[in-house]
Amino acid sequence: MQRVLLALTFALAVVRPAFAQAPVSVHVVEKIDIVSAVRGGEDRRARVLDNLDILGDADLERLVGWQGASAHVHVLNNLGASPNNQIGTLQGIDNIEVAGHRLHVFEAWVQQQFGERTSVRAGLYDLNSEFYVNGAAGELIAPAFGVGSELSATGVNGPSIFPSTALSIRVEQRLGKAGYVRAALLNATAGCPGEPNGVDFRFDNGLLGIGEIGIERSGLKLAAGYWRYTKPQEDFTETDADGVPLRRHAQGAYVVAELRVAGSDDLRSLTLFARAGVSEGKTTPYTGGWQAGAFVERLIPGRPDSTLSLGLNQGLTTKGYRAALMADGLPPARAETALELAYSDKLAPWLSIKPDLQLIFDSGSVDRTPTVVVAALRTTLSF
Repeated sequence: MQRVLLALTFALAVVRPAFAQAPVSVHVVEKIDIVSAVRGGEDRRARVLDNLDILGDADLERLVGWQGASAHVHVLNNLGASPNNQIGTLQGIDNIEVAGHRLHVFEAWVQQQFGERTSVRAGLYDLNSEFYVNGAAGELIAPAFGVGSELSATGVNGPSIFPSTALSIRVEQRLGKAGYVRAALLNATAGCPGEPNGVDFRFDNGLLGIGEIGIERSGLKLAAGYWRYTKPQEDFTETDADGVPLRRHAQGAYVVAELRVAGSDDLRSLTLFARAGVSEGKTTPYTGGWQAGAFVERLIPGRPDSTLSLGLNQGLTTKGYRAALMADGLPPARAETALELAYSDKLAPWLSIKPDLQLIFDSGSVDRTPTVVVAALRTTLSF
């Protein structure tokens, strides 16, 4: 399978220039991570992870005459180890680590534009492509800088985010020069073609609804969102007298902010970002969490693609989760906290590297756990 995927990757890289002016575009991105626990964890061996993205976009108006319509397909394949099994953090350390390795269709949606301000998108859709997003945190590889842990841990298979999406419909309305309102309904059971259970068409577990309102323009983003499942989810720790988990309505809210405080699009710039989320604190180990940090672009003179990212995150745990730790004889902490530093640069138009260092405090939300130090190197090939 690996040889087939490599052959396909290079074939697409060769033919992609031919699509430059065509109504269909193809983009291939290969990420290869080498990850090792420098301190902490069960062992110090380096692990290799691989993530292949094949993305296709089509202008359906130019292709078939469907006015105002476009389509997007994203095929995903993951290979490699699971380093967090040895390191044992609660929130994870690498955003391309998965439990199962398979080639599958990650996204497949059609978007219809109504005028310049309104659009509707339907199909297999990644919630985190438009909701709960800090663009300035995009170079950090810890999963907590994607969707907040209090949301990413919900649902039967997790919500409609990496690595499994769900049937969804998203509506967006642009407001004024920079404002927007965005809402989506997503199947609460995630599943994609190529995965063992495929796409879920029954909606037995109901829907996940999410809405976000915000302002977004160059150098500034302010947004707030709310999410809720239509059917109760199992309580993470509490049961009835027969030992059956109680059921709760999983819901939460979040705020997102980022501001460029120095520089401009053409000069070295510094952007600060912050984000926080809360949940009902019953259906996952988390009552909420927060992330904050700084992003420097054009860090080194003469290297326009050099960036430096610094991020701090904290996953706040529930009373039930802490009680479960105490029952196992472990002293609970109120949160797992992590600090990440990443440098990224392009060595060629198609090749970039990213050395990354993470420090995890109270790993697993266990108090006084020795600080875990994780070193990683991400190599990205893009065609």
